[in-house]
Amino acid sequence: MGAVYLGALILFSGCMLLLDRRFRLFFWRDAVSAAIVTVVGFAFFLAWDAAGIAGGIFFRGEAAIATGIVLAPELPIEEPVFLLFLVLCTMVIYTGAIRVLSHRRALRTSGKDRR
Repeated sequence: MGAVYLGALILFSGCMLLLDRRFRLFFWRDAVSAAIVTVVGFAFFLAWDAAGIAGGIFFRGEAAIATGIVLAPELPIEEPVFLLFLVLCTMVIYTGAIRVLSHRRALRTSGKDRR
């Protein structure tokens, strides 16, 4: 039961990538830009975590669903995986929202919006 959280993060990341692929939102729209945004976002949040750990603000909690593998003091292996998921999820939601809003704006402009 020690890898439930890590497994769920990996599974949900895969689901986000499937949504991305289906609607060509992030990686399947522009892979180079998506990779840059992902690396920069991941590095930012990892540095944020490192600062929080160094400042004594962030601590690793003990949970039965976690693996217990620690990459650095107070940095479980699940944290970087979560940070990647966070960046991916945020960008898929953001690009999806932009697409929906631009589509609605186009409908309103063309007079085809029935509201």
